[in-house]
Amino acid sequence: MDRADPPEAFGVFKPVGHVVISFPSMQQMEAAARALADEGIVESAQVRFTPGQMVARADIDIAKASPLASLGQELNLVKAHRELAARGYAFLIVEADGDAGAARIAKTAARFQATRAQHYGRFMIEELIEPGDGETQVGESPDRGLDPQTRSGEEGSRPKAH
Repeated sequence: MDRADPPEAFGVFKPVGHVVISFPSMQQMEAAARALADEGIVESAQVRFTPGQMVARADIDIAKASPLASLGQELNLVKAHRELAARGYAFLIVEADGDAGAARIAKTAARFQATRAQHYGRFMIEELIEPGDGETQVGESPDRGLDPQTRSGEEGSRPKAH
């Protein structure tokens, strides 16, 4: 994935074939990236975003999003990523070799306290790390956004990054 020219659909970030992972800190993200490299996922298949870089990327996407972007969840995910980044979360985007590869990436990322890992398919985006807070998931819509499974229903109610 080219950071300068990221893959998009209807003007918003959509890295098909990749896993987008959020971490509470840069240190956790870097440690996970090293572990993935040790497992054979080359550096060129990994793209790192600092919290500031992800906020800037999300702001660009939100500003130029097509009205069609609200048909799926891509725009809601961009907004959720922005919210987490504004709270200090770092992001690692990793090219996955199919569903099995995406599952391995998420398993490794979870060892380093990843809070979210979404595998972007052509037609579906799969959440690979469940929040695990015991809350019942509710329906998502373009108006309501994503269901982050938090008491408030907002990503912002997640614990602050360390």
